[in-house]
Amino acid sequence: MTSEATPSSIPEKLMQVSVELFAEHGYAQTSVQQIVDAAGVTKGALYHYFKSKDDLLFDIYDRLLSMQREHLEAIVARGLDPEATIRLVCEDVIVTSIEGLADGAVFFRSQHMLSEKRQREVKLRRRAYNDAFEAILARGRADGVFRTDIPPAILIAHFFSDVHYLAQWYSPGGPLTKQQVASELTDLYLAGLLAPNRTTRENS
Repeated sequence: MTSEATPSSIPEKLMQVSVELFAEHGYAQTSVQQIVDAAGVTKGALYHYFKSKDDLLFDIYDRLLSMQREHLEAIVARGLDPEATIRLVCEDVIVTSIEGLADGAVFFRSQHMLSEKRQREVKLRRRAYNDAFEAILARGRADGVFRTDIPPAILIAHFFSDVHYLAQWYSPGGPLTKQQVASELTDLYLAGLLAPNRTTRENS
C-alpha cells in the first residue's frame, strides 16, 4: 500500500481507478488485481470496502444518484413554486451529471453486467428519484403551471433522455460550460413542460 493511501481515501481511489480502467479496457476485461495495482492497495483493502467488482460498479453510479437525491430534497425543502423548483432540480441534475460524466458513461455501458440483485437495487433507487421528480410535476400540474395533456412518465423520460445523452457529445474542454448547458437544456425542457396558457400569458 502506498504511504499516501489512508482509510478515508481508499474507497475514492478505488472508484477513481476503476472508472479509468473500465473505460479503457471494459468492465468484463478489468480484473480486481489490475484495480488494486493501479490504486496502490492490497486486495484485502479493496474487500474491506467492497465485496466484489460488482459492488465497485454499483457504487460508481450510486454515489452520483445519492448526491442528486440529496440535492433534490434540499431544493424541495426550500418551498419554492413548482416552476422554480423543477428548474433548480433539472439544472442540478445536468451539472452533477457533467461533473460525473466519466462515471456515468462507464456505468451505463456496463450496467447490464451487474448481478440481478444489484440491477434491482439500481431500478429501485432510480424509481425513488423519479417518484420525487414526479411529485414536483404533479404539484405544478395541479397548480395549472405544467401541461396535463402528456403522461408524467413521458415528461420525465423526455428530460432524462437528454441527461443520459450528455456523454455522447459534451466535452469539458469545449466551448460550453456545464452551467451553460444546464441552463439551455432546462430552458428547452421548460418550454415544452409549461402549460400553453401559462406560456402565452408570460409571453404576452
